[in-house]
Amino acid sequence: MNVSEAVASRMSCRAFLDTPVPGDTLRAILDAARRTPSGGNLQPWWVYALTGEPLAELKLLVREKVMTNPRGDGTQEYDIYPPGLGEPYRTRRFKAGEDLYATIGIPREDKMARLLQLARNYDFFGAPVGLLFYLDRSLGPPQWSDVGMYMQTVMLLAREHGLHTCAQEIWSLVSVTVQKRLEVPANLMLFSGMALGYADLSHPINTLRTERAALEEFMSLRGFDPT
Repeated sequence: MNVSEAVASRMSCRAFLDTPVPGDTLRAILDAARRTPSGGNLQPWWVYALTGEPLAELKLLVREKVMTNPRGDGTQEYDIYPPGLGEPYRTRRFKAGEDLYATIGIPREDKMARLLQLARNYDFFGAPVGLLFYLDRSLGPPQWSDVGMYMQTVMLLAREHGLHTCAQEIWSLVSVTVQKRLEVPANLMLFSGMALGYADLSHPINTLRTERAALEEFMSLRGFDPT
């Protein structure tokens, strides 16, 4: 699979098979992703990878937490979306959500069903591997972008191995619970989770392909020959 094929076939997978991912495969992906660029070569990413019993225990602990408090730990590390999200971003986010729930037949008025689907994030959507990405709290927004690039590299390399992924910033809402369970050093901040595994392509939710803006909507070319 070449890079263009990996980019085109990557999706946010929300239903996985329970087929195990070999440890050597995951190690190869995370190792190859080390070539991700970072400003000043800081390489600010830290990754915790779980499968099997450790993953099951974490998911059970988090499930109990969100059942008693849907807001997670009640201590949000950062705003996943800025307050007062403006256009065109608000409309794009709204449509992506509506299109997602449409694939599994959940109408807008069925709030409980939507909440239950949202809670499946904390099960990593049934993926056999859960990844948690951290960075040092002393670092700033440029290093956040570096971690994002590392995650994107992981997602593309996963496609090379026939795997799918779903990045999940919602895990930041239960950062305290996760930090205590995994004994993560206090100086590290949970930025995002990621489900990884083999996609259940028979599940309707995996038919979703979110729309992308046309190139002309965000591109500004200067000095190039007209086409």
